[in-house]
Amino acid sequence: MNSMTILVADDDPVIRKLFEKRLGKEGYTVTIAADGAEAARLLDTRPFDVIITDLVMPGKIGGIELLKLAKEKSVEIEVIVITAHSSIDTAVDAMKKGAVDYLEKPINFDELFLRLEKISERKALMKNAGDLREAMEVTESSAAQTIQNLEIINSNQQQLLDQLETILTNGRQEQGKRIEQALHLLTNRSL
Repeated sequence: MNSMTILVADDDPVIRKLFEKRLGKEGYTVTIAADGAEAARLLDTRPFDVIITDLVMPGKIGGIELLKLAKEKSVEIEVIVITAHSSIDTAVDAMKKGAVDYLEKPINFDELFLRLEKISERKALMKNAGDLREAMEVTESSAAQTIQNLEIINSNQQQLLDQLETILTNGRQEQGKRIEQALHLLTNRSL
């Protein structure tokens, strides 16, 4: 089962229904919007992994505007722009503004599913990389704390050894007294 959440924005009710059925059948969680304004409102209510949006929709918010809003909301939202108007310029413009892909109507769903699978794989890799980075930070922090503790232990041991050397090399006291003081120091503090 696919765990990605997808928002589909298209002004054509037949296309919306088709996307809802086909994506739902593949296990995606699908939300549909009749235009860019409705899609923008939905973006404010919950997170989406992918937005599939028509390039040309009625109202003030078309596909490019929705793309910009989505990327402002989260750079992790992937946007696929679809259009019936085949144009390299609009495709390039959409890609420059952050679209992950560009499809022409009528939609080839096999091609769309392959692209969605690649998006899912990339998101999984990014999550794994983030998890590894977090684990490395925890490990580095733990290692730094261990090193600091070892340095303190080493300093304390060096101080004890210096005290023992001072006691044992004190020529003004008899040997038995020096050994007694050294043993007393050792029993009260350990190496």
